[in-house]
Formats: sequence, C-alpha cells, structure tokens
Amino acid sequence: MSDRRHPREVILAACAEHGDNDVIDWCIALMTGQVSGDEAYGPEVDRLRWIAPDLGGWTYVDPVNFYWIRVWAARAFLYVWRDDVVAALLVAAEDPAWRVREHVARITAQRELGQLVDALLPMLDHELPRVRAAAVRAVGAAGEFEHVEAVEELRDDPDHTVRAAVERALDRLERRLDRELH
Repeated sequence: MSDRRHPREVILAACAEHGDNDVIDWCIALMTGQVSGDEAYGPEVDRLRWIAPDLGGWTYVDPVNFYWIRVWAARAFLYVWRDDVVAALLVAAEDPAWRVREHVARITAQRELGQLVDALLPMLDHELPRVRAAAVRAVGAAGEFEHVEAVEELRDDPDHTVRAAVERALDRLERRLDRELH
C-alpha cells in the first residue's frame, strides 16, 4: 500500500513521533552527505521513511538516483526549522543535483534567508527555467539592493515563468528594501 500523504504531513508526523531535533539532525546528515545513499537505503531505510514514506518495496536503488535523498531532506526544511540548518543549506546550495539546489532556493524564499542569496546567484544562469525562477524568487524574498542587477538581467528571459518571477521579485525587493530600484 502506498503512502500518499502530503510531504508536510509526513514530516510533521515524524517530528511528532521522533522529535523535531532528531528529524532535523537526520535531514542535515542526509543533505550534507554525512549519511550515504547506501546507508540511507540500507540499514537506515526505516529512518528514511520519516521523510519519504512512499519507498514501496525497493530492494535496490540505482546510485544515480541517490540525490533524491538530499531532495527529500531539503524539502523537510519547508516544514520544520532550526537556525543551524542554514549551514547545511549553504553546503546543499552547491549540490550537483539541480533539484536539491532548487529546494534550497525555495527554502531561502520561504524563510527569507538573506545569508544564502549569494550562494544561489549561479542558479540565475541555470539551463532549466524552473531553477532560474526559483532562484529569482529567492533573491526577491531575501536579497539586497546589490542583487537587483542580477535579477534585472533576466527580464528578457526566453521563458515566461522566469520573466513573471522577475517582475514579482523586483516588486518584492522594492517593497522590502523600501526604496526605488532604478
């Protein structure tokens, strides 16, 4: 039987059962590579279900897909938080998997984590529009005046979702910083 709960429900249930700190520590260990994919899908698979219960009957996972562990771990920080997570997110901002970096941008935007903005600027040049848009939203939510030019460079992006994100980000920056950007 498949577990189709929303990720928020899964994370909050794990926190209720195991405590916020244990879940956060586990996610940090996964996201930063302290726990390998072989360990997570092997002896630690029961703990992996804290954040990804729909693992089915997997007995083998191709190591090329181990990045999903880091995605699920990062996603948890949309729902549970502790201030020391920022250091782990700085590590994850350089993750080779774009989905992990995209989640770092989502968390940065949601939690307005200005200390992560500079680490996300390379994502503004990413080949995938969804990654560029996530980075733009993060800069709009947490960036400073010196980040405006990097966002403005995407006003003519070929993707309409990126262009829309740019306009919203610039509006948000102007309101947040309480100053005109031009």
